[in-house]
Amino acid sequence: MSGHLFAPKASFDGGDLDCGNGLLLLIRKHIDPLEAGELLEIRSTEISVPEDLPAWCRLTGNELVSHVKTGREHSFLVAKGKFDPARAKPAGDARAMPVRQPVVPVSIPASLPAPAPAPAIQPLSVMGIGSWPRPAWLLDALHRHLEGRLDDTQFEAACEDAVRLCVDAQLRAGVDVLTDGEQRRDNYASFVGGLLDNCQLIPITDLLPYVDDPAEFERELRALDVPAGKVRHPAVFGPLGRSRPLALHEARFLASLSAKPVKVALPGPYLLTRTMWMECISDRAYADREALARDVVRVLREELADLLAAGVALVQFDEPVLSEVVFGHARERRTFMCGALGEKLDTPAELAFAERLLAELTDGFPRERLGLHVCRGNWSPDESVALHGDYAPLLPILSRAPVGTLFLELCTPRAGDGRLLAQLPREKRIGIGAVNQKRAEVETPDEICARIGPLVELLGPERVLLNPDCGFATFADNPLASASIAQRKLASIVEAAALLRARLSRG
Repeated sequence: MSGHLFAPKASFDGGDLDCGNGLLLLIRKHIDPLEAGELLEIRSTEISVPEDLPAWCRLTGNELVSHVKTGREHSFLVAKGKFDPARAKPAGDARAMPVRQPVVPVSIPASLPAPAPAPAIQPLSVMGIGSWPRPAWLLDALHRHLEGRLDDTQFEAACEDAVRLCVDAQLRAGVDVLTDGEQRRDNYASFVGGLLDNCQLIPITDLLPYVDDPAEFERELRALDVPAGKVRHPAVFGPLGRSRPLALHEARFLASLSAKPVKVALPGPYLLTRTMWMECISDRAYADREALARDVVRVLREELADLLAAGVALVQFDEPVLSEVVFGHARERRTFMCGALGEKLDTPAELAFAERLLAELTDGFPRERLGLHVCRGNWSPDESVALHGDYAPLLPILSRAPVGTLFLELCTPRAGDGRLLAQLPREKRIGIGAVNQKRAEVETPDEICARIGPLVELLGPERVLLNPDCGFATFADNPLASASIAQRKLASIVEAAALLRARLSRG
């Protein structure tokens, strides 16, 4: 199409797709590999795009450079970030061929491998919840990889270096169980969208067309401590498949670095289903949320089986959005719950749905090697923006959860009275949140013992593990602590555990 002053670096034809029905997936597919300032041409015959595309550009920080129309067809030139005229070439005829998102056939394994033996995790063992602050050079590699500008081999080499640093810090702190710090992940949950078949990671800012009140959504994103343009959200465009592992490669590399037991954290089935189900995208692949949930459970079961067969001592499923279900009704506005955008839902129905998905996921697997983590939000150091409420409304689902260990935040005052946990079945271990990862101050071992000692005695030390309230860097670009502070906090928990053992041995 003539009329533009500059030639695009890439171009595609979106046809009659609107922004809420797949066009943004194609835009993201084409714009991510571009360098900053380069131009993408978007061709469209959909009448709503001239109004919606400028809003998307404004929200995502990209620049709409020009717009021309010939007959029914619109042509838009969009710069990735701020337009740099000095780098642009004069308009010509060369265009990139349109690329549509291919749907990959789903392969389902005939059977799942059996669990292999794993080291036992002793009472009062200390471990992290999952995430660890990423080095700046890894963040750069992570974003270039997500945008298709760094190949898998180079990215994996950078990640392995970062994991070595993370493991060394945990070993210096003296932990009993290791995690890899989720160094390869852009955040604790949505990373699976970049690994599953027929799923694509898009920045959360691309969700603008899917919300009822775009202006309010823009305002909320601007208020987040999380850099919204760098937080990515999984978008499903076909039947989910798992042709490559989600975390098995992480676990194998971690196990090669130490003989200590290994823990791997994965997003839970309710969290993933709720995050992935988006009207006008998911319903092109699935008739309803129930159908999507069945495939979420299937791919997580495949991953869980492989992890346990590889000797992972503990697989932890993260379901922080359960607190949104029981506490979020107190808020009038949408909340940003660790990557899941909150909405008003029927509490009993959602809890029942979450409980059923967890039961289907874990069916047939050894409970003693499964864990569940619940918190009230871990994207900001500001305690006031996260959810508040004690464990009372969650006790039924926690009591029936088909897992051996519950990892719960208890250090923050937002969690209420920890003595409520004495009502949980005695066969469940409790991972007690012993330090608050949101605070910059490092708790001393004596402070930790004074706070959690009575709870340890109440629950029984034989069923207690010790951990921070949550991860130190739920979102890669928004760590809540430096690596140095994270190490010192873990070391304080280790010293506190030694003090508790000594006091308990004296009777």
